[in-house]
Parts: sequence; C-alpha cells; structure tokens
Amino acid sequence: MRRLGAFVAITFACCFASAPAHAGKRVALVIGNSAYQNVAALPNPANDAAAVADMLKKASFDLVIAKQDLKSQDMRRALREFTDQARGADIAVIYFAGHGLEVNGSNYVVPVDAMLERDADVEDEAVSLNRLLFAAEPASKLRLVILDACRDNPFDKKMKRMVATRAVSRGLVGVEANRPNTFIAFAAKEGSTAADGDGEHSPFTMALLKHLTTPGLDIRKAFGYVRDDVMSSTGNRQEPYTTNSLGGNDVSLVATSAAPPVAAAPPAPAVDPNASLRRDYEMAERVGTMDAWDSFIAAHPSGFYSDLARAQRNKLTAEAERVSAAAKARAADEDRARLAAEGAKAAEQKRAAEKAKVAEAAQHAAEEKQRVEEARLAVAEAAKQQAEQQRLAAEEAKKLEQARLATVAPSAQGAGAPEAAKPAAPAVAAVAPSETRPERQIPPDLPLQLQSELKRVGCKTGDVGNDWNASARKALSLFNDNAGTRFDARVASLDALDAVRGKQGRVCPLDCDRGFRASGDRCVRVACDDGFVLNANGSCVKRPERERERRAPAAARRGGKCFVTNGISFCE
Repeated sequence: MRRLGAFVAITFACCFASAPAHAGKRVALVIGNSAYQNVAALPNPANDAAAVADMLKKASFDLVIAKQDLKSQDMRRALREFTDQARGADIAVIYFAGHGLEVNGSNYVVPVDAMLERDADVEDEAVSLNRLLFAAEPASKLRLVILDACRDNPFDKKMKRMVATRAVSRGLVGVEANRPNTFIAFAAKEGSTAADGDGEHSPFTMALLKHLTTPGLDIRKAFGYVRDDVMSSTGNRQEPYTTNSLGGNDVSLVATSAAPPVAAAPPAPAVDPNASLRRDYEMAERVGTMDAWDSFIAAHPSGFYSDLARAQRNKLTAEAERVSAAAKARAADEDRARLAAEGAKAAEQKRAAEKAKVAEAAQHAAEEKQRVEEARLAVAEAAKQQAEQQRLAAEEAKKLEQARLATVAPSAQGAGAPEAAKPAAPAVAAVAPSETRPERQIPPDLPLQLQSELKRVGCKTGDVGNDWNASARKALSLFNDNAGTRFDARVASLDALDAVRGKQGRVCPLDCDRGFRASGDRCVRVACDDGFVLNANGSCVKRPERERERRAPAAARRGGKCFVTNGISFCE
C-alpha cells in the first residue's frame, strides 16, 4: 500500500508539473467608450470592446467584465472593483478603446463625460495609465494593458493652457514597463495616431482578434504578428508599439491544451488584404493614362502598388518627353536645312546648326531616360509577379493545410468511440508548434522593409526600393558575414527581416573611401599636418625629402627667405 500511495503521489506531481504556467485564474476588464458627450462620438470602440470581450470569453477566461461608455466616476469604480477581482489571479488583462491623450509626458484615457476645458482638468476628469496598471497589479504572472486609444485628441483645439510649459501632444507617449511581469501595448507608436477604421473594427483590434488568443503563442510573438498586420492594412501609416518586463519563459493567454478540437473550429479561409488595392491598380493599368495613375497614387500614397504606379507614370512622362524632344529636333534640323537652301547668312546658319545640335542632344537624353524608366518598370513588374506567386503559393499551402486538418480531425476523435473515452487534449498536443502558429502573410513591400532595416544597421548604402537588386543582395550578404547568419541573399524573406529588426545598433562596419576615416556613423576627411602626406593605407606619413625639395618654391632653393601665411607659402 505504501508503494501504491507513493506511486499515486508521484503521478499527480508529474501531472501538475507539466501543466501550463498560466493554467490558473485569468480575469479581464474590457472598456469601450464611444458615446462622448462633449466631442464627436467614435463609431468603433463599443464594437471593438464587445468583440474583445467575446474573444476572451471564448478563450475560457474565468472572469470577463465588459463595460461601455463609462463616465469618470464609473470608470474609477470599475477599476477599483477589478483590483479586487485580480487578487489571486495569474493573468489580468485590461483593454481600453476610446479617446486618449498625453499631457506633459503622462498618458490618460478619457471617460465619455470629460469636458477638459483646461489642461489642469486632465488629472480630475481623465484616468491615468498608471491607474490602469495599478488595477492589474495583484496578478502574479502577467499584467497586460492594451490601449486602442491613440486617436487624434479632440479636446486639444479648445483646451486652455493654464501652465505655459505643459505640453499636450497628439497620440500617446511611449513608456517603459517598470513593474515586473507587465506588458503594455499601444495601437500606435509615440507621436502618431491610430486609425479608427472604415469597417466594423479598428485595424489594431482586428489584428488582436486574429492573434491574441492563439493557443500556446507567446504574447510577444502575438503582438509581433499584430504589428505586421496593422502596418500591412494601413499602408505602413500606423505602427503599434509595445513595452514589457517579462522574463525568458513563453507567456501565452491561452494554453495549448485549452484549445478546442480542430474539427470544432476549422481554420478560416485565407483573406488577401490587398485584394481591393490590386483591383484598383489593375483598373488604372487598363486605363493607362497619367490621370488614371495620378488618381491611384492620390488614393494609395504609399506601399508596393503605389511604387508600381509611380513607375508606370514615370514611363509615360519619359515617353512624352521623348516625343516632344524628337519633334523639336526634327523642327530644328528642318530649319537648319531651310536656311542653308535659302543661302542665309553664315551667322544664321551657325545659330540654326547649334540649335539643331542642342535639340538632338535633348532627344538623345530623353530617349535614354525612357530606357531607364522602362528598365525600372520591368524590375518592378518582376517584383510584382514574384509577390503574386508567393501569395498564390501561400493560399495553396493554406488550402492544403485546411484539407489535412479536415481529414485528421475525425480520425483524432476516433470513429465510434464512446464520448468519455475521447481525450481532446492529446490530439491537439500532437500538433507541432509550427502548425499551431498562425501563418504570416508576406507583405507586398517586403524587399523595401528589409532594405530599410539593412540600411539602419549599416549594411545597405544608397537608395532603398521594392526591387531586390544586386545592391540589396550585397547588403544581406554583408549582414550574414557580420551577424553570423546564413540567409539566402538571393531573395528577401520574413526570417531575414525579423533577424535584422532584432539588431539594435550598427552591424556592418562603416567603410570609408581613401582619404576618409570613420567617425561615428559618417566618414570624415583625413587632414594631415604640414609636411605630412596621406599614404595608400589612409594614414598620415612624413613627406619624402626629395618631394619636399621639389615642392619648395624656387626662391627658397636659391636661398631666399620664405614664410607661410594661412597655409600659403610666400618667398622673397
């Protein structure tokens, strides 16, 4: 019996030891403020908060408190009550959607009844970020605060400044997560604002709904996917910002074992976020006029397809300039021939000949410009085709994965087996981590993003663009040599982008031309003292005796007196 008791005790200990770190109590407070009383209402925060609350409930959170359109007193009461609810919890999540503002380096979220007639009213009428962090403080393993509140400050224009040095800025200011096990997420980085969105939800919340409760996904990785989705859907105009004080272990909101059976929740079909953008581009391409490309660029000012549209427009401009230059050259040549035939004065014929020569040179320049623009467009079109092939391959892989999961799910349940004898958790646990991770869509401007990051770490020189040319391949090869990585330099990849983004400072050493030396992040000219010259290694050495004699003024060689003023030698 003693041996049996010891065996049972060891078995229970192993089971509890292998349980996920976040299998304990999880609580959440979700607030969406839309119906502002003293400024224009916001359409999406109420919808965003309702969707986030529903997501957390489906993730089997122990408690989800959903609040909408809270006044100042109600918001403070809700935070006070949530502090008690978070006591003894492993994970506490606070989500706020609505208006937020930054005053003198501190962030605030705004209740719906706030008036904020003066900057001094912020402390009384708004709620500080520190107050939200304090409400989540009792949680032991993760305190997560999410702010979809970086919109334009509607109170700024009418707010009176009581203290001249107090600054009221757009968006929210970036802060550091000073408390342990804290994670703070902003919809947009410091000094910028977040889009409320044209659809049912803001771009930031749409990405949260897609990635945040993925079973077993570390929260830092989840918000990395959120960042990529938001930048892709907003044309790189909005970039979320996060800060955390988490340790080295993975922290996820939902344990892998807590995921429902695969058959109960089949993966959603892949959605192409650029479908509408691509249709607009194809329409402009069919029209093919300057006005069509100008309209497209005005509607989509940045991104991969915008660069393609500019290349198309530049090609049309170069063609028009070539035609005009050819007409001018032809007219100048005809004028020259006419004057020669009429026996005009030599001076007139000479002027006509010079004019024809200039026009011919302009024609050659226009033709060369057209060839250059056509070559650039060909490169851009090749990049477009490559991106399209990658998109189609990703969609095909998604379909194959859905088909595989559809066939695996029934067999995992066991045909005809009793319901009580079907352990769902082992079937999900058998899926490899790479299969549970959501598939990242390849952004159409991946070459541009990777080149920008390579330039930031000092491996790329010159201009950056969305074509993966020889200069870009050389830059990635330099990064591999200096960072110890082995990425394929022939293509731009998401893995390479993640690796370069992970580097904080310069990776590739600064390479200066002869006669220059590295000083920080730039090259400065090497200046040698009088009597010294620059050698082949770029160092200052004493000038050879014969050269000094040869360079000495003739008067000095004859015994005359010489002197130097402002670096210039004078001899008597």
